[in-house]
Amino acid sequence: MPTKDVLPLLKALKKLYPKHVIPLHHQSAWELLCAVILSAQCTDARVNTITPHLFKKYPTVYDLAQANIKDVEKIIHSAGFYHSKALSLIEMSKRICAVYGGEVPQTMDELLTLRGVARKTANVMLGDYFKKPAGIVVDTHVKRLAFRLGLTKNTDPVKIERDLTKIIPYEYWGWIAIALILHGRSICPARNPQCEKCSLRAFCSKSGVK
Repeated sequence: MPTKDVLPLLKALKKLYPKHVIPLHHQSAWELLCAVILSAQCTDARVNTITPHLFKKYPTVYDLAQANIKDVEKIIHSAGFYHSKALSLIEMSKRICAVYGGEVPQTMDELLTLRGVARKTANVMLGDYFKKPAGIVVDTHVKRLAFRLGLTKNTDPVKIERDLTKIIPYEYWGWIAIALILHGRSICPARNPQCEKCSLRAFCSKSGVK
């Protein structure tokens, strides 16, 4: 799909979700990074109930770097996979302190050296927080909607990201994932999408509503 053909869809999506709002509560880059790590296979709403307790006990990256893993596990238990997530939070914080002077790095290569950070998480940090995206976040909602809206024919996240970055103008890279995620949650879930309520149905090859 040429870039010009996707512009009407982007315009329609922008009307629905004009602001770039990050659903995970945070006060700093490090807090957002912790929240994104916790959000793996966990809802944002649940993460937002956990992080206030986490950051109250460990208010800085230096505090969490020195934390006892069992204490962290107790706080984040309800996020699921709490053993590995607790280890990732502590080891990520240790490396940020030791290598990056307590500041979250701002390049893809550097972010990928942090435990618990894969490309999707790095894209969140670069696009949503630092406002200098190196790619487009592809989560389960973006993957589903990109396919339904004819933006890709692939199912592999890396290939989907490649397809999206080819046709979507750079200035939309940070915002597009948030918009698709919000639309996927509210209107276009995996099961029983509300096609009759969807203002994007004209662009959707899967919609039975014309």
